[in-house]
Amino acid sequence: MTWAIDLPLLYSGKVRDIYDAGEDHLLMVTSDRISAFDVVMHETVPDKGRVLTAMSAFWFDAMADVAPNHLVSTSIVDLPEGADDRDLTGRFMLCRRAEMLPIECVVRGYLAGSAFREYVRDGTMNGAEMPTGLLEAARLTEPVFTPATKAADGHHDVNISFDEAAELVGRPLVDQARELSLELYRQGAERAAAQGVIIADTKFELGLIDGELVVADEILTPDSSRFWPAEGHTPGRTPESFDKQPVRDFLDGLTWDKTPPPPTLPDDVVAASRSRYVEAYERITGRRFTDWPGVA
Repeated sequence: MTWAIDLPLLYSGKVRDIYDAGEDHLLMVTSDRISAFDVVMHETVPDKGRVLTAMSAFWFDAMADVAPNHLVSTSIVDLPEGADDRDLTGRFMLCRRAEMLPIECVVRGYLAGSAFREYVRDGTMNGAEMPTGLLEAARLTEPVFTPATKAADGHHDVNISFDEAAELVGRPLVDQARELSLELYRQGAERAAAQGVIIADTKFELGLIDGELVVADEILTPDSSRFWPAEGHTPGRTPESFDKQPVRDFLDGLTWDKTPPPPTLPDDVVAASRSRYVEAYERITGRRFTDWPGVA
């Protein structure tokens, strides 16, 4: 996806494009691009960028009393000069520029993904010893902060220990990041649970603005979190998640080596993925996605 934006492009990632909006502001545009196994697909998932933007805007507002954030506006009237592109409606955030921490602030409430694979292999999670006999998708006794390094494009993030994170950002700051991330997760998980959704784990991007720790990028979205339906959750079996699970399932059924170029995604897989993203938004927020700007 391309945008008619006459602003300096600072970064183009798998999903987001970030522009210099002047006066210590950034314009963050969330596309409908979708990746799997660190490869960007040729196809896009309609409205995916709007779902992620709407979800982040919801959580930034809901969590404002827990932590400050970088969001300034999602209103089309606040687009900076040079970015008056109606295609951006509902998929952009005007943000304050932050000095981002060089770590991913991951919080896990359930044993899944890379944490479960490490547990099976070594009996640990981020290098810390874990009780024996835990099943995949089991709920942890309490949420755990498990930091990771930020990977270069095209590579997986790497889980690191708390002490390694402290070496990267300093002990006082990583202590603060841990407490903030855990509280954000606890409150988010509680609110989602009331709507029948489990937040198994999530990743926060934190940064500093005027020396204050803030939440940036996105927060508690289907791309940064593992959302499961609460109904039917059974340890020992990973539930289907509210995200790009149909894409992963389709690709897993192919003889593809998980390197570019990607296979072609069938229309029904794309449609199923869109449905999952929209359902996540509507179930958690209690709002209709069609009420979000830019959605037909």
